[in-house]
Amino acid sequence: MHANENLTTERPTFVTHLECSMTGERHDADVVHNLSRAGKPLLVRYDLDGVKKALSKEALARRPADLWRYREMLPVRRVENIVSLGEAMTPLVPLPALAKKLRGGEILVKDEGRLPTGSFKARGLVMAVSMAKAFGIKHMAIPTNGNAGAALAAYASHAGIKTTIFCPEDTPEVNLSEIGIQGAEVYRVNGLIDDCGKIVGEGKAKVGWFDVSTLKEPYRIEGKKTMGIELAEQLGWTVPDVIFYPTGGGTGLIGMWKAFAELAAIGFIGAKRPRMVAVQAAGCAPMVRAYERGEEHAPRWEDAHTIAAGIRVPQAIGDFLILRAVRESGGFAIAVSDDAIAAGLAEVARDEGFLMCPEGAATYAAYKQSLADGRVKPGDRAVLFNCATGLKYPLPPIKRTLDRLKPIDYSQFSASAP
Repeated sequence: MHANENLTTERPTFVTHLECSMTGERHDADVVHNLSRAGKPLLVRYDLDGVKKALSKEALARRPADLWRYREMLPVRRVENIVSLGEAMTPLVPLPALAKKLRGGEILVKDEGRLPTGSFKARGLVMAVSMAKAFGIKHMAIPTNGNAGAALAAYASHAGIKTTIFCPEDTPEVNLSEIGIQGAEVYRVNGLIDDCGKIVGEGKAKVGWFDVSTLKEPYRIEGKKTMGIELAEQLGWTVPDVIFYPTGGGTGLIGMWKAFAELAAIGFIGAKRPRMVAVQAAGCAPMVRAYERGEEHAPRWEDAHTIAAGIRVPQAIGDFLILRAVRESGGFAIAVSDDAIAAGLAEVARDEGFLMCPEGAATYAAYKQSLADGRVKPGDRAVLFNCATGLKYPLPPIKRTLDRLKPIDYSQFSASAP
């Protein structure tokens, strides 16, 4: 792997232990884990004083612009266990025309669609698969709305690990085909993602696969936290005023909140934190409901439906971690309608030439809504996460035709034509 050619076999890692996110109980780091003994997500903890002494901003700036540049803050201990497909730093794309039109502050889109397999799921799954390789795991299984399954299939195939993947039956064909051609056994299931998750959980004892569901193992969150580290570095080791994040399982939101705490501990950023905004669809908004009720847990959302399939997650095991990050940051949870998502997708594409995925478009719709209701101020610098390339989703058909064998009225092509 190019980013680590100059490293020795043993990497300078600083992992000390794993910690139950609910009780704080310590668990050994170099042992295979799913959930903690309390049945909650496990968080990786580091010797941050050691990282502070070992890593400088200047040294970091000299490294290749990829995810592995942050190796001191990541869990993979040996270079040979890295399973990379080229995880490049993703750009921050400004939307100046829309910022002017809305009379808002700076709008920046973190475009995660540039990653391998075209989505931010690559960040989490590259870390989970690299750790699975380190542990000698031979078979992994996951429930997915599409993109996580594609990322797992790609990285696991690259590592020589077998994968079995379960998708809701209405998962877009492009996702299913992508998963299948990348070497996974993929199944349609007549249910939602949490129904698929039950199959994965029940099969663990019967089949012996490793369950890599969202937050049911410790390492996807470590990959996703690189979004926060990368963002701070791209902004000159500052943070934006507000982050709009499309929230299903919420791994990235939780991971970024963890990243900012770790960056502050090693002296890379100051005390300021962005307000974290959990964006959900009106047809599946368990976090919004729990946030508005002041609750710590979010019961299952019945009859979940939305065009933004990636955030159609009726119940999240990390609900309390999502809500904790939102509240600690002074942020909020917000739901947007499918009509607003579709309109936002079209508006950003038309006005800025940027094709977002539906989940990314949900963050733009949420930004507009928040600017209108005063929860975001006109001077705020906002970062919207576009979690996948818009090319992986169905797009509106184009029906306009031209008959070259008949006289052509060229006036229809003029700049003033409707």
